[in-house]
Amino acid sequence: MVPFFSARDVEAAVSPGRALEAVRGAFVAYARGEWSMPPKVYVPAYPAGDFRAMPALGAGHAALKWVTSFPGNPARGLPTVTGVVLLSDAKTGALRALFDAAAVTALRTGAAAVLAAEALGRDDAQTAAVIGAGVNGRAAARTFLAQGREVALWDLDAARAEAAAIELGASVACSQGDALSADLLVTMTPGHEVLLPEGSLSPGQHVSLMGADGPGKAEIAVAELARARVFCDDWEQASHNGELADAVAAGEIAQDDVTQLGDVLAGRAGGRHSSEEITVFDSTGLAIQDLAIVLAAIERADELELSSIDL
Repeated sequence: MVPFFSARDVEAAVSPGRALEAVRGAFVAYARGEWSMPPKVYVPAYPAGDFRAMPALGAGHAALKWVTSFPGNPARGLPTVTGVVLLSDAKTGALRALFDAAAVTALRTGAAAVLAAEALGRDDAQTAAVIGAGVNGRAAARTFLAQGREVALWDLDAARAEAAAIELGASVACSQGDALSADLLVTMTPGHEVLLPEGSLSPGQHVSLMGADGPGKAEIAVAELARARVFCDDWEQASHNGELADAVAAGEIAQDDVTQLGDVLAGRAGGRHSSEEITVFDSTGLAIQDLAIVLAAIERADELELSSIDL
């Protein structure tokens, strides 16, 4: 019998603060070469969405996430993200546990967004905002709050933003423009429309771009990306499937222009250079982050009443 962590179990086992620290550790371990991550595989089912297979190896375990991204699903009453994460023992190959992928994804996405914001934002940053009040947007807001930082939400669906703010104890931004002007900005949109055209970011701002995690998606204009100091979660992945893809294809940004967040966290590279610098973090979502979350969850397996699956 293999234990299964439902969404509720994952959330009970891993707090936003614990998720942030777990994801931080994963970035550092990956930067140091202690964890490995084969390339993410996309199985396109466009225009509806896509399937993704994401493997990782570290801390004596291997994980594989099989997950979907179907942005039109909420209109059908279905979740955008569904799937499962499998965790195996790297010494024996034995399957140790299964996890709800949507819950794991939300925790690690929120953690990565805030981790980048706190690492790359100005020391005197005062305001934080999240654009998009869906599952992952709420996760980012929840993580900001867990770090003791007030956060404002904005969403095209005003009712959804209001409901999320009440649920979390956050505020609702007066307008999209007000949210976009925050010192620490997180964008959690489907990535089908550019939120940040050329010249839109102010000196000293930081933005964690979390929505453009696949081909054809973008939350920022290439020209605006090119005038900022750019960081990413993983160069190989981001340069092909993230915000960077169009900029790289256009010859506006090269690998030497981009710093991986893990290298900053591991002390292998510098972060923000000045209080006036604009910093941008391009996130495509890494399997090492998923591995970090499920390892944190399984630490508390004995405290939960888990269901089991007979394989």
